[in-house]
Amino acid sequence: MFDTLTGRLGSIIDRLKGRGALTEADVKAALREVRIALLEADVALPVVKDFIAQVQEKAIGQEVLHSISAGQLVVKIVHDALVEFLGQEVVDIELKASPPVVIMMVGLQGSGKTSMTAKLGNYLAKKQKQKVLLASLDIYRPAAREQLRTLGQQCHIETLPILAEEKPLAIAERALQMARLEGYDVLILDTAGRLHIDQDLMNEVVAVRNLAKPTETILVADAMTGQDAVVIAKEFNEKVGITSIALSRIDGDARGGAALSMRAVTGKPLKLLGTGEKPDQLELFHPDRIATRILGMGDVVSLVEKAMESVDQAEAEKLALQMQKGAFTFEAMESQLLQMNKMGGISSLMGMIPGINKFQDKITQAGVNDSFIQRQIAMIRSMTKQERKDARLINGSRKKRIAMGSGTSVQDVNKLLKQHRDMSDMMKRMQKLGKKGFLRQGLQGLMPHR
Repeated sequence: MFDTLTGRLGSIIDRLKGRGALTEADVKAALREVRIALLEADVALPVVKDFIAQVQEKAIGQEVLHSISAGQLVVKIVHDALVEFLGQEVVDIELKASPPVVIMMVGLQGSGKTSMTAKLGNYLAKKQKQKVLLASLDIYRPAAREQLRTLGQQCHIETLPILAEEKPLAIAERALQMARLEGYDVLILDTAGRLHIDQDLMNEVVAVRNLAKPTETILVADAMTGQDAVVIAKEFNEKVGITSIALSRIDGDARGGAALSMRAVTGKPLKLLGTGEKPDQLELFHPDRIATRILGMGDVVSLVEKAMESVDQAEAEKLALQMQKGAFTFEAMESQLLQMNKMGGISSLMGMIPGINKFQDKITQAGVNDSFIQRQIAMIRSMTKQERKDARLINGSRKKRIAMGSGTSVQDVNKLLKQHRDMSDMMKRMQKLGKKGFLRQGLQGLMPHR
């Protein structure tokens, strides 16, 4: 989501880090660039003004400018200000109320509200061990209620049975009754949206709010909406009274300014991020982690958490054993690629690796993305069992067959074979070095000798 902003801010931050003492003019010049980067990323102008003023006040202090590591200190000030603007601390979904706790999802049509409803239900059921009921009040969008029912089935979460010709208030009342009678911990109401904010939409949402008395009213906003998202957030907050914000589609090509602006404009915390299409691709919003990602510093904590949640222990041990033997087959390579997919795909992981933004252009030119990974898996699956175990068997005619079977080219197959060879060579060097040698020489010891 923050790719463009990260690229711009990352280069500014790198220049500051490399400097020792700074003059007031240096700081002001850097902050002018920061200001332009934020505006280009769709951050609202009042928010940019407040942010720059706050950073400038702290960064031009005598103790900063005369420090031997002034550049590093300014970077920390920018980071801390970002965290403050994003909300400082992680805020989880509020569940401290008499069951059933009611959560109402609001937003415009097309914001990803129904998908976010199912993801939140899945999160509360799997992570928080809550008994969840989902109910769609959207009688206007064709098949909206059926969509929520299908998503609920995929997540093994109960949805309110659909009755024809029923109005939103009546659906909400029936959902409340079912949740109380059948002992549900949480009821999530997916309200109807409109293509734009109008009085009918607000009247309906307010009526549902007054009936259901939700503990949480979550505004779902599409991260790709840009500055309009801020206007939408302001309107919903003033007319309905939201308690928090969820951003959908942050894996898309969004400039990210909405995330920085919405919390500052409404004063309501950003709580949830929809990171992909799958039901489990939902994250709690961590202001400090997002700030480090925006500044191109990566997010190692989230990367480790994803690995712990997604990596199959048995597969990892099997691969470790192969590495110890210096063997690396295409079967092992496929296993690694599938594990990467489980962790959200390569595009999701890239932003978490510290310093990766410096190589973003080269990565883009090389075509390394999620479809690249899918093509590699397709090529491996077009091989015979013997070929997967022994790459030496793959000659010219076999390459043609693999390319045809996977919808790729012979050049693609050659690239895959080279990548496999490089990884296999690294495994052998790792075995040769041993644990002590690796600790002594580090990654340098794994590099090929010229």
